[in-house]
Amino acid sequence: MTDKRPRVGLGVLIFKDGKVLFGKRKGPHGRGAWCPPGGHLEFGETWEECAKRETMEEAGIKIKNLEFITTTNDLHLNEGKHYVTVVMKAEYDSGNAKVMEPDKCEGWDWFAWDDLPQPLFLSIQNLIASGYRPEE
Repeated sequence: MTDKRPRVGLGVLIFKDGKVLFGKRKGPHGRGAWCPPGGHLEFGETWEECAKRETMEEAGIKIKNLEFITTTNDLHLNEGKHYVTVVMKAEYDSGNAKVMEPDKCEGWDWFAWDDLPQPLFLSIQNLIASGYRPEE
């Protein structure tokens, strides 16, 4: 029997010099879509701890000045998955973004918000559809 309850995901928009970090997904969930670092919230973990851990695990960089943006309700119908995604914002602190999990990500790059790569992962599509724009 498959558990159909939603899971909690977290994505962190990391800004550096007016650009945001996005990577191209390789795994079966959202393959080929672009998104910021993120993953599953672990038991007992704060959103800030999750954002810092996932960013280090996936991109090998440190972040600072984290803040909550919103949540998105993401129904991945073609995959039979439902996520509530916590969206965080952070500033780049140190390190060089590199692929730390080559089975999950093709590569990282910095993009202007008005020139994001396509296609975007569903949580980012839903974030943009909600009217979110980073403060400049």
